[in-house]
Amino acid sequence: MTRPAWPAQKMFLQVAATVCVPCKQGWSTTVAAVTVRSGTMRAEQPMNSHGRRDAGAIVRSTRHAHGLTLAELGRRTGYSASQVSRYERGLVPLTDTMVLRRFATALALPPQAFGLLPDTGERVTCDAHAPTVVADAPWEDGDDPVRRREFLAGAAGLTAAGALSLPGPARAARAADPTGGLENLLYGHGLDGTKPVPLPTLRTATGRARALFQAARYDRLAAELPHLIGTATATCDHADGDERLAADALLADAYIVASSFMVKLNDDQLAWATADRAAQAAEASGDALVLADARRSVATVMRRTGRSGRAHALLIGTAEDLAPGHNATPEQLSMYGTLLQTAAYTAAVDGDRSGAHDLIGAAEAASTRLGQDANYRHTAFGPTNVALYRVSIAQVLGDNGAAIAHAKTVNPATIPTAERRGRYWVDVARAWHQWGKPEACYRALLTAERAAPAEVRYRPPVRHMTTDLLRTDRRGTLPGLRAFATRVGVPI
Repeated sequence: MTRPAWPAQKMFLQVAATVCVPCKQGWSTTVAAVTVRSGTMRAEQPMNSHGRRDAGAIVRSTRHAHGLTLAELGRRTGYSASQVSRYERGLVPLTDTMVLRRFATALALPPQAFGLLPDTGERVTCDAHAPTVVADAPWEDGDDPVRRREFLAGAAGLTAAGALSLPGPARAARAADPTGGLENLLYGHGLDGTKPVPLPTLRTATGRARALFQAARYDRLAAELPHLIGTATATCDHADGDERLAADALLADAYIVASSFMVKLNDDQLAWATADRAAQAAEASGDALVLADARRSVATVMRRTGRSGRAHALLIGTAEDLAPGHNATPEQLSMYGTLLQTAAYTAAVDGDRSGAHDLIGAAEAASTRLGQDANYRHTAFGPTNVALYRVSIAQVLGDNGAAIAHAKTVNPATIPTAERRGRYWVDVARAWHQWGKPEACYRALLTAERAAPAEVRYRPPVRHMTTDLLRTDRRGTLPGLRAFATRVGVPI
């Protein structure tokens, strides 16, 4: 589906004082000024303190001229609203030519507006380009999930032998495409041969899937998930009474871990589908804690698809419903605190600094009440996990010094799961990257790889940072960078 062009009578772009000059390679273009008009609005091309075009400011002023929100521009370019905001504010360098061209296309700007040469075959004139039809991009942070899956299928060497026996042909199918079986299960004819199993067997299998995710064993998880969900569905269909309620809760658990895995793969469409099915199964189970966890998954996808306000409201409402009393169990405290810290991060993504601070403070109070780092309900919630969220919140708000300061208060050895250890080091790397310190960024990425190898292979921010490091390391001061780039799927 494509988007219609903007009405010409309401919006037009003009490239002013464009000088076209011949050079040895052909025609090059120097843009002296860019003027964006919307009605009577006129905004000259911004310059930074060095007298160079400020690409982020150009994006922001042009977006405002078109009346686009951060989320709307994000959908046009394939980035999250928060990532667009970081580009606009200069928190993440907007220097990659492919990224710049993507923004130019989405905003109907000629590439020359960002100081780029025209595309091959493009006619160079001093007139504005007509608005371009831009296809919806369903991936966040600009990383195409199809390309990502192809790389992961080749790099991960997927194998599985689970608590539920996975047939040989199904294992081979998972190796060819980590999400193919899940897509077929959701939208096709399901998996042949799936049969109901006793509840203890199903509980063991769902617990194993949760454990594989927390251990960052995404290769094995990809192979086992479709058969697990198919078996859980069959078990629900053949159960009655209390057994049916318990089976629904386990089916919701399976869908929750599937949604979390799809977020890792950056496939928001499948993440949304599996989160929604998790919520439906959780509602049917009548288990308040399972429902809270499923709603957290739904809120995560809402945030990633530009619906931060709705996500925030869902998380806060669910936390209020779950508010633990004096006799709260550790499971209740853990889920409550998890909802609050997720809401705090969502507020930070939306730029609500005060709200993020208040909510992470409330989560910290819940962790103090819990009194330990634990893993009730597979939340890994506790004082250390709250500290990890403080790092993430500071990083997404652009407070890189604060992020590093928070990170230094954490003993990585106390982080309860490999997946969280990997996320911690990736967030530290992102803070160093935004701070303009490539050596420290690279060291953190290597540490993340040692802690959880699959975490660096699956996360788009790692690819973006690695691409930037390759571009800036012209003297080869980062030993092993090219080999690292190959391991995470960044072309040299």
